[in-house]
Amino acid sequence: MEPTSCCCLLERRTVLAQVICVLQSCPLGEIVVVAGATSIEKVEEMLGRYPGRKGSDFRFVYNPDYATGEMLSSIQAGWPAMRDDCQAALIVLGDQPHIERRIVDQVIAAYKPSTVVIPSFNRHGGHPILIDRTCWPEVLALPLNANCERCSVPMQDWLHYVEVDTETILRDVDTPEDYGRAIS
Repeated sequence: MEPTSCCCLLERRTVLAQVICVLQSCPLGEIVVVAGATSIEKVEEMLGRYPGRKGSDFRFVYNPDYATGEMLSSIQAGWPAMRDDCQAALIVLGDQPHIERRIVDQVIAAYKPSTVVIPSFNRHGGHPILIDRTCWPEVLALPLNANCERCSVPMQDWLHYVEVDTETILRDVDTPEDYGRAIS
């Protein structure tokens, strides 16, 4: 999560708070927020300002490899914090303010044990991604610059793409220009 995407306001919320707001409306267990470039304390402070925050259903984890590890390092930092009874993890970008509950619901509905569910728009995979716990060891063993679509051959059998009707699964906010498009 880049500091610019975390701190910008979107509909009177930060981009991250918008994402959390949508996730809190979904049928999920707890939400684990992985912080790196922005300190956990600052992220907690930003999220604590918004009505509707239910502090008991999300926690914060620090990713010490955020600067060099790509997104996989955040996944690898977050998984050890998951509850033991967690069957799968929904990987959501903290800088994807146009995430929609109906897309999260589609991804969850496509879940089957031993799968990685990836939403797809026009044959392009996006987020959020749902990863069954049985797949975690394979993903945890990947080098920090890898992604789930480039996993070893056994894991390719686990990939399940779900066609969705919106390109928002492909969009995130990495630059001021992206932010300008997000609020327009």
